[in-house]
Amino acid sequence: MVEFKAVINDAKTGKSYQVTVSGHHANSLIGRKIGEVIDGIFVGLPGYKLAITGGSDKDGFPMRKDLPGTRRVKLLLASGSTGFKSGEKGVRKRKSVRGNTISPEIVQINMKITSRGAKPIEDLIKKEETK
Repeated sequence: MVEFKAVINDAKTGKSYQVTVSGHHANSLIGRKIGEVIDGIFVGLPGYKLAITGGSDKDGFPMRKDLPGTRRVKLLLASGSTGFKSGEKGVRKRKSVRGNTISPEIVQINMKITSRGAKPIEDLIKKEETK
């Protein structure tokens, strides 16, 4: 059974919320790509619209928007790009990164709110925690 940790960012308040997604909702997220807008019902937020902004796999390798597919590859990355940060200018390094499509190997999915629902997000998240 597939299980994801969805980290939902609320840019309006500056807070992030972590929700565990499992079961048929998690299976429906497989095959989605970075940049897609999904319905919030998949993560327990009915009425909300969420955009997928990234994620990481079971070994901690980040997803890249410009790399198609679900595979992990080693790319030569420049400083400041997704997956590599360097303090020096002009430094490049070969690093492993994951493609832009969600697969069962993905553990964490990062999302941001694009459209709000009727109820505040705090009330919906607290209901999930008490179940």
